[in-house]
Amino acid sequence: MANGMRTADGVGGRRRAAVLGAALGSCALVAAATTPADAHPGEHGHGLVYVSLGDSYASGPMIPRQVDAGCARSDHNYPSLVASQRQATAFKDVSCGGATTNEMWKPQGTNGPQLDALGRNTDLVTVQIGGNDVGFGSIISTCARLGVQDPTGDPCERSYSAAGYDGLALTILRTAPKIDRVLRAVHARAPHARVLLVGYPDLLPDDGSGCFPSVPFAQKDFPYLRDTEKRLNLMLRLVAAWNRVEYVDTYRPTVGHDMCKAPADRWIEPLQPAAPAAPAHPNATGEAAMAKAVLDRLEQGRAHG
Repeated sequence: MANGMRTADGVGGRRRAAVLGAALGSCALVAAATTPADAHPGEHGHGLVYVSLGDSYASGPMIPRQVDAGCARSDHNYPSLVASQRQATAFKDVSCGGATTNEMWKPQGTNGPQLDALGRNTDLVTVQIGGNDVGFGSIISTCARLGVQDPTGDPCERSYSAAGYDGLALTILRTAPKIDRVLRAVHARAPHARVLLVGYPDLLPDDGSGCFPSVPFAQKDFPYLRDTEKRLNLMLRLVAAWNRVEYVDTYRPTVGHDMCKAPADRWIEPLQPAAPAAPAHPNATGEAAMAKAVLDRLEQGRAHG
């Protein structure tokens, strides 16, 4: 397997990465709808076999009830809600807090390589990955530290642009081939599955406003960080289209419920959560909103499949 991976990621893989980079660099526009798999989940005569891959936004850290402490996985995360709503006859959730694209092939504590959960009988796969490859955690801690020092300026943007270019934009660009490789591996291991790549929800006010000190980013860094997340989601959408995978937009359905909103209105918890959830992560309502986005996408595909 390792030799096969090296071959696949050789000259052909570099050429594919170059094409992806060119598409992303030019900010090519892609149609919102991508081509769904030929078969609808459950059409293979064995009921619905559903596998969830991903990071902490999929696993639901600190949301009751936690069923896997090592991966901070909740039984009320969006994959569990989707599995229940779609009446999955077999459900494997191997999403794990802290996962990067590397953990698709490598174990993470007691969690095995996530791709190992797939098989030829898999009908439905959701994948939510890339945030940790870009460095969500370090970005938040860096920008919070700099924001306290200069709350009215844009120290975070200046820090990431100190070399004369936007370092976060470059990191997102470099993450695209990693997402591409994951999706190709999913297709190879689950060739009959309908595959959905799930984007990230709205973390900060979409209008670019701030809420210092509740969220301790500098006032002028809020638009920069909002645009960085949108750039990440655009990259995911483009790579999904390239791989004939359906993209699930969780950003638009969660606008107005970011971490700056009042506790009763927010679906993303701030750096000091008031509801059971990890900092800068969806709470139970946010996971339910992402579940609805996935379910809506599944119904759209059924209507047009």
